[in-house]
Amino acid sequence: MSDPVKHECGIAVIRLLKPLSYYREKYGTALYGLNKLYLLMEKQHNRGQDGAGVGAIKLNAHQGQRFMSRYRSNSPQAIAEIFQKIHQNIDKLTRMNPALIEDTEWMRKNVSFVAEMMLGHLRYGTYGRNEIDSCHPFINNHHSSTRSLIMAGNFNLTNIEDLGWKKDGSRPDTAVVLDRVTWHLENELNRVATELQEDHVSKENFRNRLRDGINFKQVLTNAVKEFDGGYVLAGLSGAGYAFALRDPSGIRPAYYYKSDEIMVVASERPAIQTTFNLNVDEIHELKPGHAIIADRMGNVGEYQCAEPKKKMSCSFERIYFSRGSDKDIYQERKKLGHLLATPVLQAIDYDLKHTVFSFIPNTAEVAFYGLMKGLEDHLKQYKFERIRKNDLTEMELQDLLSLRQRVEKIAIKDVKMRTFITQDSQRNELVGHVYDITYGSIIPGEDTIVVIDDSIVRGTTLKKSIIRMLDRLGPKKIVIVSSAPQIRYPDCYGIDMSKMKDFIAFRALVSLLKKQGRDNLLDEVYEKCKRQMQQPQQEMVNEVKSLYDLYTDEQIADEVSLLVKDDSVKAEVQIIFQTIDDLHKACPEHLGDWYFSGNYPTSGGNKVVNRAFINYMEGKDVRAYS
Repeated sequence: MSDPVKHECGIAVIRLLKPLSYYREKYGTALYGLNKLYLLMEKQHNRGQDGAGVGAIKLNAHQGQRFMSRYRSNSPQAIAEIFQKIHQNIDKLTRMNPALIEDTEWMRKNVSFVAEMMLGHLRYGTYGRNEIDSCHPFINNHHSSTRSLIMAGNFNLTNIEDLGWKKDGSRPDTAVVLDRVTWHLENELNRVATELQEDHVSKENFRNRLRDGINFKQVLTNAVKEFDGGYVLAGLSGAGYAFALRDPSGIRPAYYYKSDEIMVVASERPAIQTTFNLNVDEIHELKPGHAIIADRMGNVGEYQCAEPKKKMSCSFERIYFSRGSDKDIYQERKKLGHLLATPVLQAIDYDLKHTVFSFIPNTAEVAFYGLMKGLEDHLKQYKFERIRKNDLTEMELQDLLSLRQRVEKIAIKDVKMRTFITQDSQRNELVGHVYDITYGSIIPGEDTIVVIDDSIVRGTTLKKSIIRMLDRLGPKKIVIVSSAPQIRYPDCYGIDMSKMKDFIAFRALVSLLKKQGRDNLLDEVYEKCKRQMQQPQQEMVNEVKSLYDLYTDEQIADEVSLLVKDDSVKAEVQIIFQTIDDLHKACPEHLGDWYFSGNYPTSGGNKVVNRAFINYMEGKDVRAYS
């Protein structure tokens, strides 16, 4: 992706289902779970570079024994820093007597994070400050372990203000969610305690009976009724329960694996597959509206906690965010590129002889392979038809057989500079140097350059860097191809795309309206949006759609082409976007496309898009949701 966009976080849950001594005997270390947590987080490093955190709870800890641990970091190497700190503590405790590291029971009692339940989180800060207090997991450290809770999540709730979130940042959104789950857990504990008291359960048995009696499915079922948004919420309870809960539309991703040894949950399937060396069919997708729960006795089940809605899992996960090493995502990204072959051929007037193809490093590479396969299919058919006519000379036949697409590595990304500017510091000044080019890779004045990117959000990097750099090579024409459709609407479920003015497609829409003297329609929709904000949330509709309906996708794309062409650029510039229909052909199981279509899976989405448009019209440079 040429435009830096922060997005969903990553989670990792590990629940060991055997005593720690089992792992010591089988795998040679009592740190088996901790080591796997580290790998699970590193394999999801792409999901968070603003911070990380881990938490752990020991089962059946004795009174007075420390049962809960947490480390967090907001350093650039947060994962490494956290696990280095954990291992430094282990080394410190065992330095005088190294044999202790082989004593599983001593390690369990005395060493933090040597536990049966572990939770990891990787943070991308879509909102708020990148301070350590914003890093997950969050804890409710009650003096009673039964009432203690650790939680982390990959989520955004559109109604977080209604749940007690404070704009001043004094109560982060995850802390608010923790409060709500804690409140419902407290109610459940009170219910169980009342029943035990009525049954005259002895004091000696009361604590264990209380923990055994918790219906954690009901706790989560009650909590989820209050939430509107996209989420995967994961947690560990001091009572011995580990869980992960997914929203009813399946917006945010979650996968799990369970055996007689372990329960594992992660945001991405390949992370589990690689960490535990599994076949893909051994890993399951957590169903929308469901939670996977491991109780204190090690029983694991997937339970419905909310009525599932139409599955609208985030298609941007498939286009860009998730690692392309997933078996299905790899094929989907190739298909996205393959489906663009025909519009690309039309854009170059089928002149493959004078066209050079490349991609924007690095996430567009798989889509590029798909595009090349689409062009190969075209060439194969073209050559077949020409040869079948049997009217070629020997020279013409040789020329035909030698015809193939020309591929060069034209664009080169400066990774270090890219990392620096994603912090929004002096972006406009430095963005022009994020990419460089390979000189001498085309024939000046004759060749067209076609470059594929996975998506185009703001268009800033295209205009200020990529197109200007490519133009230095002297091409006749530059074609930029997006494997994603036009991003037209804000996201409110965890991706940092919340301001209308940021979207190049929206700016193209406004430009067309103004050119045609129809900008009065902006004021009309503004008034409609304000009226919508007075309606009950469940009755709100997306008023901004009516503006986009005035133009075809091609008209918007043509205007984008004009907006991203700097005055200094000599070559003709054309932008091609994926269609929404073809997106769904490529990713048929992941239909969440609200940022492209404006069709939000929850009512809170319509509220957000109307508010975002109001903010634009009022000149407010603020996020459209809390």
